[in-house]
Amino acid sequence: MYDRMQILTEKELDAIHKASMKILGEIGVIFNDEESLKIFKDHNVKVEGKTVFFKEKVIRKSVESAPSLFTISARNPENNITIGEDNYVCAPGYGAPFVMEEDGRRREATMEDYDTFCKMVHTSKYIDLNGFMMVEPSDRPAHTVHLDMLFSSIVLCDKVFMGSPVPREGAQDAIKMAEMIWGKKDKIVNKPVMVSIINSLSPLKYSKEMSESLIEFARYGQPCIISSVIMAGSSGPIKLAGLLGLQNAEILAGITLAQLVNPGTPVVYGSASSITDMRTGGLAIGAPELSMIVLATAQMARYYNLPSRAGGGLTDAHIPDIQAGIESAFALINAVKNGINFILHSCGILSSYLSMSFSKFLIDEEMCGMAKKIFSPIEVTDESIDIKMIKEVGIGGEYISQPKTLDLCRKELFLPDLMCRKNFYNWEKSGKKRADEKASEILNERLAGYIKPKIDEGLEKALSEYVGKRKKI
Repeated sequence: MYDRMQILTEKELDAIHKASMKILGEIGVIFNDEESLKIFKDHNVKVEGKTVFFKEKVIRKSVESAPSLFTISARNPENNITIGEDNYVCAPGYGAPFVMEEDGRRREATMEDYDTFCKMVHTSKYIDLNGFMMVEPSDRPAHTVHLDMLFSSIVLCDKVFMGSPVPREGAQDAIKMAEMIWGKKDKIVNKPVMVSIINSLSPLKYSKEMSESLIEFARYGQPCIISSVIMAGSSGPIKLAGLLGLQNAEILAGITLAQLVNPGTPVVYGSASSITDMRTGGLAIGAPELSMIVLATAQMARYYNLPSRAGGGLTDAHIPDIQAGIESAFALINAVKNGINFILHSCGILSSYLSMSFSKFLIDEEMCGMAKKIFSPIEVTDESIDIKMIKEVGIGGEYISQPKTLDLCRKELFLPDLMCRKNFYNWEKSGKKRADEKASEILNERLAGYIKPKIDEGLEKALSEYVGKRKKI
């Protein structure tokens, strides 16, 4: 296939791997919790103070023990997802403290906003799983808000949910609530029912909270996305090759810890890295370099035969304007095109991860649908070509009245809910609405039509009581 994007050669991938082995063996990675250090020591991995030094054979063995493909069960089995190899899933935005209103006013996110996003994910045709921390609710206590988010994620949506990675108690709560859903501990041990994000602290550190949570999830064999978030030029080298070597080292260190705890634990090789805008010192996720990093991340993951994670509809814009559309489209299309398996931040993100927008969620969501259509294979068979019908129509005929056209008109071709295909007269007559304005109308219709998914009354009550009890501790 002809492709203008640079594909790293095997020699270049080897060079990045070898650089990472030097980083891991000669510089090491700091883990800021005693349990992680003990696990490394117990497996004869060199530890000096809080710094862990890795030999290549330990890294290789760990990588080889992780699966290239795994399935995560949802509360509704129809919504199970498979991650790895040729499969990919789209997940919503993550970690935004603010919500951007339609008028450009930014406000702190609330629990009501979080619940709304859960409902939007549940009713989405294109978003494959629910998120965690789609926004950070400011109106709930920080030390217990994860309980509220987990409860809403489980009860308001029956797709796969994401676990709470911080603090350690958050991971334990996610596991306990999963046990309640599936009935017993042995129903979820080494049987994925959620996925969680574990981020390194660049350069070359893991926080106490993240490494502790990684250990908790790994003990139960629950999948973790091990991600590095490096800013080229500030928290990492300005040259992308150097960033990739550093990123790879950090990810491999986390993967190794997971495999030492429980060999075979599913992991995803993840990146949220981008560049520093050298004029402001801020993170730039709408940059073209982000797509270059995503391409290389996908290739490095395949180098180790692991699933990959990167971002989707990413932008530095503060409103869903043309800048947001351009940057988000580039990021999403390149993530899908280059083989990323878990596309986080597929919809809703503005302001370099700081804001979520309901309108942009809907715009990005439709873009996810378009991407899925673009990258679906063209069926080439005698039946799909249908020479018989072409002969019947002949020269100068028409196909719109053909039985096959009538049979397939609602399902064969992509039909947008948001993008305008009206002629000028009808667009003008309907109010000359822009996409973001139309998204506001669709949001209201969507929420009005939301029906809470079925859940056993006893289970919902038990989950609610668990949350209430944990909040009092």
